Amino acid sequence: MHEISSEESFISLDSAGISIRTTMPHILDILLLDRTTSSPNKSQNIIWANDHYQDLDANLYAPTAQIKPELITGERSSIIMPRALKSFDTQKKRTKTSAEVFTPAWIVKKQNDAVEENYVDDDLETYVSRKWLEITCGEAPYMASRYDMLTGIPISLNERVGFVDRKLKRINNEVADKAEWQRLVELAYKSSYGFEWNGDSLLLARENLLYTYWDYYLAKWAKQPTCGLIENIAKIISYNVFQMDGLTYTIPLTERKEEVKQSQLLLVGFEEPEEVEWVTIPGKRVRIMNWETNKMEYFDKGIKKYER
Repeated sequence: MHEISSEESFISLDSAGISIRTTMPHILDILLLDRTTSSPNKSQNIIWANDHYQDLDANLYAPTAQIKPELITGERSSIIMPRALKSFDTQKKRTKTSAEVFTPAWIVKKQNDAVEENYVDDDLETYVSRKWLEITCGEAPYMASRYDMLTGIPISLNERVGFVDRKLKRINNEVADKAEWQRLVELAYKSSYGFEWNGDSLLLARENLLYTYWDYYLAKWAKQPTCGLIENIAKIISYNVFQMDGLTYTIPLTERKEEVKQSQLLLVGFEEPEEVEWVTIPGKRVRIMNWETNKMEYFDKGIKKYER
């Protein structure tokens, strides 16, 4: 397995996750999965859900096209990069077309501090088991703050403020047994969620969270995690950080309109035009993993009623 130092993991993420994308194809395959649209017989990937890359190929990079490994590796391994490294014009375009903005680290800290105040007296198991959700997560700074979203400057381990960071810090400080450490870390990831519309930002968020595991493992044990451990965390991330339209709880761009023609009774000597009605077909409802039952269930369960 290719070894990545803690410092290199910052650099590789800041330059679009080149290490994962070029040396760990199996892990990249996992991070690209869409667990809602995939089935035991056929894997489906997250979609681009924007038109920012269509100048490369109108079909392969279309908003509804799946993000395939070959489209973001090799010569194109750096086309997906953190917002802070994009040109000002690109940032401006994404803000205008996708309402994409990012929160500076000091605000993330202040808001996460306010939430955490209620839980500081929790025992360790209760603390890491608490469910957190970052909505419209972008690159997931509220989950894992590996770098400042505005400047791209790396943040040292002891200064990170994401809610996954906070869980892993407590585990690192309080647990000495390696098996128990891994159990609690997996529990921390299973109780941490996020969703995002844009496929490129979602991939960055997933990579960010996987590198975060790597960083805390290396800091605790002074060695690299095994491929098996990395794969376990990658699988959890692929279930818990997912692609969704936060207004409809569906996969982006799956809602469609269908034309319905109404037949009219014709009078003798007159031609009546057909009435056309457009019917909205709801998009594909997002499913997430219930780790207590190990079964997938709809994200909007108990939130929104659908006609079936």
